[in-house]
Amino acid sequence: MNNSSFSQSSKGNQRQYLCAVCDKPFTTRSNLTVHRRTHTGEKPFPCDVCEKSFSQKSNLMVHWRTHTGEKPFPCDVCAKWFNTNSDLTVHRRRHTGEKPFPCDVCDKWFNTNSELTVHRRRHTGEKPFPCDVCDKWFNTNSELTVHRRTHTGEKSFPCDVCDKWFKTSNHLTVHRRTHTGEKPFPCDVCDKWFKTSNHLTVHRRTHTGEKPFPCDVCDKWFNTSDHLTVHRRTHTGEKPFPCDVCGKRFSQKSNFMVHRRTHTGEKPFPCDVCNKWFKTSNHLTVHRRTHTGEKPFPCDVCDKWFNTNSELMVHRRTHTGEKPFPCDVCEKSFSQKSNLMVHRRTHTGEKPFPCDVCDKWFNTNSELTVHRRTHTGEKPFPCDVCNKWFKTSNHLTVHRRTHIEEKPFQCDVCDKWFSQKSILLVHRRTHTGEKPIPCDMCDK
Repeated sequence: MNNSSFSQSSKGNQRQYLCAVCDKPFTTRSNLTVHRRTHTGEKPFPCDVCEKSFSQKSNLMVHWRTHTGEKPFPCDVCAKWFNTNSDLTVHRRRHTGEKPFPCDVCDKWFNTNSELTVHRRRHTGEKPFPCDVCDKWFNTNSELTVHRRTHTGEKSFPCDVCDKWFKTSNHLTVHRRTHTGEKPFPCDVCDKWFKTSNHLTVHRRTHTGEKPFPCDVCDKWFNTSDHLTVHRRTHTGEKPFPCDVCGKRFSQKSNFMVHRRTHTGEKPFPCDVCNKWFKTSNHLTVHRRTHTGEKPFPCDVCDKWFNTNSELMVHRRTHTGEKPFPCDVCEKSFSQKSNLMVHRRTHTGEKPFPCDVCDKWFNTNSELTVHRRTHTGEKPFPCDVCNKWFKTSNHLTVHRRTHIEEKPFQCDVCDKWFSQKSILLVHRRTHTGEKPIPCDMCDK
């Protein structure tokens, strides 16, 4: 049965072949033949390697390259090669900055028509791809495919360097850069490079100050939608990530993953200078600065620089006098939460850090570390002027002042200066008359 018809176009003698199902016109019979397969579902071109079949021979030819690894279309700007000419065309726009597809609702432009189609759904709220296991709906079929793997546990993309597997090829591509060190996305304002375009997009907002994600409960705005999602949990109290060992719950998956390592002892981030390993990449980044001497966080009041932003935040309180962590037992307040936690033990009597040589227990791990040196005799902090070594960095700092005659602690009553805070505290009692050390035998 013939399911097509033939007509003569009004433009000269050009022939048109009409589809008998949907009335679409085609200029050649072969185009019509290919089109018919969208109605019949016919895919007459099977791959002889895997089980896939295709409606057009050209699609099969492109598919074969996924098995052979062939990428015959090179970029004339960078060293990348592509499977199809259309992929190359889209890639070139990353060099030219061209975004030929505008959104008719907002002022955003997109690299491809498919990106625009997905974007438009953010305005319409459309999520046309439902999960057949739970009640979630998704913006794109690829998002649905990835989501389904949370039910199946499937990770189909193995790393050929280590033994990790990933849910998506994109996740694998990004992971491989941890082995190669590749960061292909440069910032056009500063000299930083990034592993993914998303990381670059977020980074650019540090230059523009843009925070496009508002909280609908309070007046805060956020740099990324992920940050907004985590912030909302401060309003709802939601902690969706439970530990299956100790029962603790976490509001962020990243905090949960780090917490797990306290049970497993895993430290997957090695330093390439010394033999130390770390629980998180952030801890490794901070540690590396002990080798490079880098201190990238300057104080805008004095001339000090700091290893981490958190150290800078704590230091700033020495200028502002802010102590945002009050003790709920006495009247003391502290500039750091960790100091408050240690202080509380003076009320509870808790000393959770035992020495494994003698029977002493200590308030903090750092006190235990220093105490152990009384057993080992270790003095790991040398003076770079004389040949003395010290048990703690604080002892070394105080000692160095004997060489430079530095006295950074001034009495606020008279004009005397002191090399140690403890000596200043004793000196102040000469002004106040305070005698806080009683004799346990008489009343003096």
